[in-house]
Amino acid sequence: MAKFVLAGKADCPYYAKAELLADVLQQKLPDFHIHKICVHPTDWNVWLEDTCVLNGWKHSSSPIVWRELVDRGGKGMLLGGFSDFLEHAQGYYGITSDMTSDLMLKIAAENLQTKELSMQEELQRCNSLTPLDVWISSALNPVSFSLIPQLFTPRLFPNSPSISLHLLDIDGSVEQLQELKIETEDLALPHLHEVIIHSDQTQLFQQAHFIIFLDDPFSKRDSNDERDNKEHGVSRMAERFRCYGQLIEANAQKDVRVLVAGDVFVNLKCSLLIENVPSVDPCNFVAMATQLECEARAQLAQKLAVRTTDITNIIIWGNITGNCHIDLQKAPVFRYEGAVWGPDSFSQPVLEMIYDRKWLETDFVRLVRERRNTISSKTNKATGMSTTDGILAVLKAWNNDTSADEFFSLEVSLKRQFGIPEGLVFSMPVSFRAGQWSPRLDVSVTDELKTKLEACTDELKMERHIAGGVRKERVSDDSLHQ
Repeated sequence: MAKFVLAGKADCPYYAKAELLADVLQQKLPDFHIHKICVHPTDWNVWLEDTCVLNGWKHSSSPIVWRELVDRGGKGMLLGGFSDFLEHAQGYYGITSDMTSDLMLKIAAENLQTKELSMQEELQRCNSLTPLDVWISSALNPVSFSLIPQLFTPRLFPNSPSISLHLLDIDGSVEQLQELKIETEDLALPHLHEVIIHSDQTQLFQQAHFIIFLDDPFSKRDSNDERDNKEHGVSRMAERFRCYGQLIEANAQKDVRVLVAGDVFVNLKCSLLIENVPSVDPCNFVAMATQLECEARAQLAQKLAVRTTDITNIIIWGNITGNCHIDLQKAPVFRYEGAVWGPDSFSQPVLEMIYDRKWLETDFVRLVRERRNTISSKTNKATGMSTTDGILAVLKAWNNDTSADEFFSLEVSLKRQFGIPEGLVFSMPVSFRAGQWSPRLDVSVTDELKTKLEACTDELKMERHIAGGVRKERVSDDSLHQ
């Protein structure tokens, strides 16, 4: 039995002619077998050199033909190039090729096109098999226990068939993280590739595609007087998030996307990350105002006796965990039982349906600000479900197309807009399209609103000023535990 190998550049006309001759030989001779290797022109020289070195041959052109002698206990025997193969076929089998030059060129072009298409398909296949690396920082936060099962819902990460989940908690123990890992694996989620817990701080955020920060290193749970001081809290948090930013810069993917949630200094956390990750587009960092937005919707829905989902497009401006403004200028209410009725798609402005302006300016604002603390004090735990829902809403919008009419309030950093200083992470209305967010420019900024935005800006500048007092050189890994 004759076993031959034919290899050549995909765009080589002599490889095309030899390929057709080999097909004829294999068809007419039952004991003749040919294995063909088509190599892209950009890879040919390296491939040919490696093959010749491995077998001890000398050959410098396309194609190359050799006979396999493996079944006889020996290595391959070099036959030569196209002329040698043509002479061998004619001398041993009485078969030759009369392919014209035009046909040779045509088949060579088709070979190149087929090879490039095959390479693209292989690349797509490999990418589809590569899991998405999603990190959760402060993974022992109660929010994680409702968030983790929902991260694997369809269309949340539509281009990623599998997810590697990385669990990190600087304030927790490895034993607790191990328990969370086991519990997550027990869910038997179909798109879960693996769960990894991290204790080596130098390798944090390695190859991360998405990072969700739930850290609140300074919170109301701290009891002593020193930690209740705002300046100390900002400094402590700033030190940690500067270190996080340096690790993202060193280890994460350059197109990593980062979402920051929490109850304290959320805007500042996001700002510190951006400042310390200069190689990543600042648009890839967002902080979440969705939870506060939904809390406002719940209060309005109760006032108007409708469902929470019947109120949309509430805008949160400013510092969401500090001085912020709830703007209802674009908010409609659906299915409101008023004097005017319409189909389900019919809506009316919320500001026109609520006549009690005093309630809007006093009780409404107070109730929204107190709602989260009220729930936490009654249940003695964090508001995990509402935070989870907000995170999922942002991730789904970020990774999919959404309606052009849908508003989201996010703390983002952009060039000077709405009179907000450039580089300041500020909550504002945005919309998502094709995996990117953009500010909504169809909102009105009145003089009254400008005054409120200036107050929010002043508070954020003060926080940044306090954070600037923390040493700015690279902090040690041990500082993450402080």
